Amino acid sequence: MAIEFKTIGIIGRLRNPGVKETLRTLITFLGELNLKIVTEAETAESVPDLNLTTVTREDLGTSCDLLIVIGGDGSLISATHAVVNHEIPVLGINRGSLGFLTDIHPTELQKIKAILNGEYRLEKRFLLNANIELQGEHLGNDDALNEVALIPNMVPHMIEFEIYIDDQFVCSQNSDGLIIATPTGSTAYALSGGGPILHPQLDAIVLVPMFPHTLSSRPIVIEGNQKIHIILSPHNTTSPRLSCDGQAYIISPPGSHITIQKKPEHLHLIHPLDYNYYETLRSKLHWGKKLQYSE
Repeated sequence: MAIEFKTIGIIGRLRNPGVKETLRTLITFLGELNLKIVTEAETAESVPDLNLTTVTREDLGTSCDLLIVIGGDGSLISATHAVVNHEIPVLGINRGSLGFLTDIHPTELQKIKAILNGEYRLEKRFLLNANIELQGEHLGNDDALNEVALIPNMVPHMIEFEIYIDDQFVCSQNSDGLIIATPTGSTAYALSGGGPILHPQLDAIVLVPMFPHTLSSRPIVIEGNQKIHIILSPHNTTSPRLSCDGQAYIISPPGSHITIQKKPEHLHLIHPLDYNYYETLRSKLHWGKKLQYSE
């Protein structure tokens, strides 16, 4: 059953070329449809002459029925962190370089009208939650739509750690780190690290070792509801960082315990009806086109 969208929230990545132009066009377009619009305060500052109704980034989740993001995948991921706890549907207008998550081209705003009329596909994407403790002391936690990554702090340095899944020992590693990715993130950092592409509707998590000090260490795909536990060896001479979607960096001293599991709330991602995941892979990853055979 289609959701009725009465109040539209807008947020844009202003440093992306063309965002301001698209923002003006979108606001005019939505205004002609007599829809209530609220704009994230920093985004609205770029067009002060429009006298927009504004809300803070933190209040977006309680101020709109649909959030439209103007920018690239990074912009959408960042916006997701602001609204995911309220499970507000998110739609992306692509002003970035890739666009795995932002479907609408700036010249295709008529697709937004169709979406507002209930003609869309709703896809739920799960996130991961990461929590770090050291000797019972909580050091930090954050969420990730793409991936949680254990990486060196400033200077590349081998990290020694153990991996447990649902309290079962899996292996010990000595490597540059570890990427734990959702299906959404399987086409991001994990892909560049040699991980597999997971269809976004799979209930699965992929663990991708980063430059492991053994030729036999390979990515592994596990069931999405399993809990991952990483124990950093107390013998590490440096403190690596835990990165969530490349936006939050939490220092993880030797001996730290890291727990990663699925977040209860999901991203509700809106697609136009003509959305085709495999076409997205072909166009973004430059895969071969379909061969045309003559009869």
